[in-house]
Amino acid sequence: MTAKRPNILFIMADQMAAPMLPMYNPQSVVQMPHLSRLAAEGVVFESAYCPSPLCAPSRFSLVSGQLPSKIGAYDNAADFAADIPTYAHYLRNLGYRTALSGKMHFCGPDQLHGYEERMTADIYPADYGWAVNWDELEVRPSWYHNMSSVLQAGPSVRTNQLDHDEETVFKARQYLYDHVRNTPEQPFCLTVSMTHPHDPYTIPAEFYDLYRDADIPMPAHPIAQADQDAHSKRLLKVIDLWDKPMTDEATRRARRAYFGSCSYVDSKIGELQKTLKDCGLADDTIIVFSGDHGDMLGERGLWYKMHWFEMAARVPMVIHAPARFKPGRVAGSVSTIDLLPTFVAMAGSQVDPLLPLDGHSLMGHLLGAGGHDDVIGEYMAEGSKTPLVMIRRGPWKFIYAQDDICMLFNLQTDPDELSNLANEPAHQNTLQAFMAEAAQRWDLPALHQMVLNSQRRRRLVYSALTKGRLTSWDHQPFVDASQQYMRNHIDLDDLERRARFPKP
Repeated sequence: MTAKRPNILFIMADQMAAPMLPMYNPQSVVQMPHLSRLAAEGVVFESAYCPSPLCAPSRFSLVSGQLPSKIGAYDNAADFAADIPTYAHYLRNLGYRTALSGKMHFCGPDQLHGYEERMTADIYPADYGWAVNWDELEVRPSWYHNMSSVLQAGPSVRTNQLDHDEETVFKARQYLYDHVRNTPEQPFCLTVSMTHPHDPYTIPAEFYDLYRDADIPMPAHPIAQADQDAHSKRLLKVIDLWDKPMTDEATRRARRAYFGSCSYVDSKIGELQKTLKDCGLADDTIIVFSGDHGDMLGERGLWYKMHWFEMAARVPMVIHAPARFKPGRVAGSVSTIDLLPTFVAMAGSQVDPLLPLDGHSLMGHLLGAGGHDDVIGEYMAEGSKTPLVMIRRGPWKFIYAQDDICMLFNLQTDPDELSNLANEPAHQNTLQAFMAEAAQRWDLPALHQMVLNSQRRRRLVYSALTKGRLTSWDHQPFVDASQQYMRNHIDLDDLERRARFPKP
């Protein structure tokens, strides 16, 4: 690596299923030329996973490098405590400018978590209104996913999500222009987090029409409702799909819009790359691309996320810095919780050894020296009735919830996860080893009670805070108009000179 601390541009997509993308699937029809180019010139992690297959828990774990149970990141309304160090805190201590443009789904009154600047509002609420309720498992709250996203799929001119992502990328590019004009000597870590291709499945016609209906592959392995595992059956009820089979037409239309949304994200990656090049920042900036979780997209009869199957749990991960890291592919299983120690190592430093951390630096993989092959995951949100844990190591994936579900897959011989080996006599030694590890890693009854206690506290607090005067926790971006454009207290010639790049 070079002596100068590199800039870091971390680009996130939301709900992007790695198995659908061209850098992972040679048969993929998804058109992503910019990301494919980054992948060809960078390091591709072939087996990268989220720490929890749901937005907020996954993101809290990603930025903190800790598993959801360690930080109380139980569901999409979990409070993310202000005293939990994030990669933004670490890099800020090292002299970096840290900024966030777009979604991170922070819940609670701290909406910065180490980012020096946050340029946009979040697309999701910051309060406790989406807390899960294990005390009433049979009640389906109105805010849960339903199938309207699939049934209403297709092209559109404008959406809530387009408003968000257009602003996200515009503000991020403006940040890069401001950086090169005002603080070019200080390294930055800029996180650009888009909400596409997250449902609802709709995208402008220019992206929808990149594909034809005939191009769209249908789910390869539909599983009948009666044959689903216990957790999947609950998910079918959570998303209001129980006893409501989807038509091929609706499935194909939703997938086509999803593919178009992936192409939309790719176009934004291209815009950000162009800005880096135009500003002379490309050679000094490490680009990291990843996501928070995937999307089942009808595979196994399931939609959205919330399970540990590959489509929902595997995420893209590409790290592009050809001058620092030789292009290649990493087969070992890694997690997005590994990004915090990796970012700190990229900056030439180390994490605090006295503070808890579950992630492992990816630098060994990036430098061709090898590294870990191990992912631990936890899920405690919609559709669960008790913690659902996952261990991914070597060819194996182990999924377990106490008195509920036990699954063991060999992904080397069964990449589609069609054969649960948990009850096979030939694999009992492997199963028992994972069971023993789970018992050592987690006190699952105690964790169950912790989740219940958190849910109950948050329901009470949320109910109280909706009464009387509302004090919103949603991030409010501030723009100082007195320092924008032409103002009488700023010399005109000086303003034009400072605003121009390259300097005249």
